Amino acid sequence: MSLLQQFADHARREFLTSSASGLGLAALGSLLAADGIIGPPAGSSRNVLADGGQMSSAQAAAQHVASNLHHFAPRATSCIFLFQAGAPSHLDLFDPKPKLNELDGKPLPTEMLEKVRFAFIKKESAVLLGSPRRWSKHGECGMDFSEFLPNLATCADDLLMIRSLHSEQFNHHPGQLLLSCGRATFGLPTMGSWLTYGLGTESQNLPGYVVLTSGRGSSGGASLWSSGFLPSHYAGVLFRNQGEPVLNLTNPAGLPDEMQRRGLDALRALNESRFAEVHDSEIASRIASYELAFRMQSAAPELIDLGGESAATHDAYGTAREQHPQATGRGNVDNAHLSFSRNCLLARRMVERGVRFVNIIYEAWDQHSNLEGDLRYNSWVVDQPIAALLKDLKQRGLLDTTLVVWGAEFGRTPLGENRSGREANTGRDHHPFSFTLWMAGGGVKGGQVYGASDEIGWGVAQDPVHINDFHATMLHLFGLDHLKLTHRFQGRDFRLTDVAGKVIERWMT
Repeated sequence: MSLLQQFADHARREFLTSSASGLGLAALGSLLAADGIIGPPAGSSRNVLADGGQMSSAQAAAQHVASNLHHFAPRATSCIFLFQAGAPSHLDLFDPKPKLNELDGKPLPTEMLEKVRFAFIKKESAVLLGSPRRWSKHGECGMDFSEFLPNLATCADDLLMIRSLHSEQFNHHPGQLLLSCGRATFGLPTMGSWLTYGLGTESQNLPGYVVLTSGRGSSGGASLWSSGFLPSHYAGVLFRNQGEPVLNLTNPAGLPDEMQRRGLDALRALNESRFAEVHDSEIASRIASYELAFRMQSAAPELIDLGGESAATHDAYGTAREQHPQATGRGNVDNAHLSFSRNCLLARRMVERGVRFVNIIYEAWDQHSNLEGDLRYNSWVVDQPIAALLKDLKQRGLLDTTLVVWGAEFGRTPLGENRSGREANTGRDHHPFSFTLWMAGGGVKGGQVYGASDEIGWGVAQDPVHINDFHATMLHLFGLDHLKLTHRFQGRDFRLTDVAGKVIERWMT
């Protein structure tokens, strides 16, 4: 029996004896078995493939382990998270407030502002800022959208609009960490890491967790796709927008595949020898990562080659669309309108190939000034591709099992931005007390609005939803109990929802 096989057997014993670490060890065993690094558990049977062939013993072992990871039947199998970093103004996109318009230019009562912290607003001169947006109802459900999102509005009956999200974090990086990791703390695993830790991946040749970016780059950077204290192969893999999807993926000129294979075999032997001395799970993680990188050399170029997609598909996503005639502000960086369109199409292709979690980050929404022009442009960048993604997934029968989420770290204030040195009241400050997130597919009941903010959009008036409640419900859709998906680290069991979180059944079909 190999040393790594001994490690896998130990992992299986831990799975049976420890709810704290069993899921992660089983998932690691699944990855190693799928890579052919370890064999099946003693007595495991061979399985017949759908095409009449037979699985290898390693594949059978991987299937045997992976099939027992859910706590209950899942509704979703993959997630596309549309992370709108910088925080869009929900008051100008999703949550109309006639009363706010009526009170435009008036101050809030002093007692409402007494204990409130802002990023930039000066309380003594702050006044309410109405929205000039034109609103209309869409779909059979009659969901409200502003005129800035005409394409997304056509998907209203597939969306769950949550208007009562709230948070404690009023600055970008802490807010983004809370949304990504469940706490505003460095060194924690992100949503995608927890999902791949609990469920593994259905893709043999691509990472289970992929990150795609457009725009300026988020405040949180790589901390938003970190694996934290989980083994490193659960971290998100950042794909580039140009050239090789991952740096150094192709072989240097003159290096034959068979020579690379021999080099990897020798490196694996060295790693196995080192593992025998120190029993560090990161060494097993390293072996799995090298093997995945080898397989990605053929899978990744095929994935990013969009030449086989129809002209109608490219037109729908807008992968070659002309720049907006009024392109302006934070979102207009390095043809972000094209990279975002391409990333949405790539996300669909990744889901088709078994990638568990795709995080599409677009940083453009921090409108402290020029709200009118910048919000129009940013909305134009994302509106067409996101609507195309939802319709494409639905047409292909993938939306039922693919959870699509639009979310940001917080919303924007009903007060106008009045920072010194800038023209007053042309933007909005950070606002964590009530904001909007929407979901579609993956077992979510579409065509409904959940929760409500108050009449000016300041606080939650009905059915409050904390970020940890969202996380608990998201994991539930994947068949995972957020109280049981844990990992023991530094003497205690950690989980995505920390010490909070409740599942909201009304969101589900």
